[in-house]
Amino acid sequence: MTSNAPICPECSQAMKFGGFVLCRREEDDERVCRSLWKCPARHVWWHWADRPDEALEACPMPEAFL
Repeated sequence: MTSNAPICPECSQAMKFGGFVLCRREEDDERVCRSLWKCPARHVWWHWADRPDEALEACPMPEAFL
């Protein structure tokens, strides 16, 4: 069975989807969701939900989502 879950850029473990976070994107001043991803080592990453092919970014407030 294959998974579309990304691999954690920090520890190389498979991540689990953690939901969506509504944010304001500064570049176009739009309210857009970010897809939140967490790994077993408690690293939290996200990316814009409408741009799934972009690289993951480290979440600046991971403690809010653990």
